[in-house]
Amino acid sequence: MKKIFLAVFIATLSALTGAQTGGEVAAPPARRGTIDAERVKISAERAKLEAGFLAEDAACYKRFAVNGCLDHLNTRRREARADLRGREIALNDEERKIKGAEQIRKTEEKSSPEKLQEAADLRAKAVEDYQSRLDRDKQKQQDRASVQSSEKVNGEANAEKLKDNRQKARSRADIPATAAEEAKKFNERQKEAGTRRAQHESDQLKRDKRTPNPLPLPE
Repeated sequence: MKKIFLAVFIATLSALTGAQTGGEVAAPPARRGTIDAERVKISAERAKLEAGFLAEDAACYKRFAVNGCLDHLNTRRREARADLRGREIALNDEERKIKGAEQIRKTEEKSSPEKLQEAADLRAKAVEDYQSRLDRDKQKQQDRASVQSSEKVNGEANAEKLKDNRQKARSRADIPATAAEEAKKFNERQKEAGTRRAQHESDQLKRDKRTPNPLPLPE
């Protein structure tokens, strides 16, 4: 079991050292596949061992020294289980170290001058887009306000023009009525004048009839 631990440790150390010094990927897909295969192999070995131990358990009960047989079997079972568990722990440690190395590599990539410049460019582009959107919204508001102001001025001008047209129309409509009223008043004045003249002539005739003829002048 110590040899297995040592081999796994050396493989993990080599992978981590290669990732940090060479800048290569710490855990290539092939190694990840190997780790998964190791886990499957351990599970198969565990199942096989447990099946064998169950068979040996049954055989121990057929012997005369049952307790001694079971004690020896349990000791072997514990050692086998410990060996398998130790291999699993070593694989888990290796996987954690690989993930840690990959995380460090990703962090270093994000912190590289190229990535920092790319992030700065993205931020600058976002700020530029945001400012451009603000400018467009502001221009739209100004255009809308200008249109509303023009509509208001035009509306007031049209209302004033309509008012003038109505006043002119009323004035034109009032002209015939005024002329008719003036004609009526003129006719009434003429009639009154004619009545006064006729009355005056009638009165004059009456006075002429009452006045005696003058005496003839002496010769």
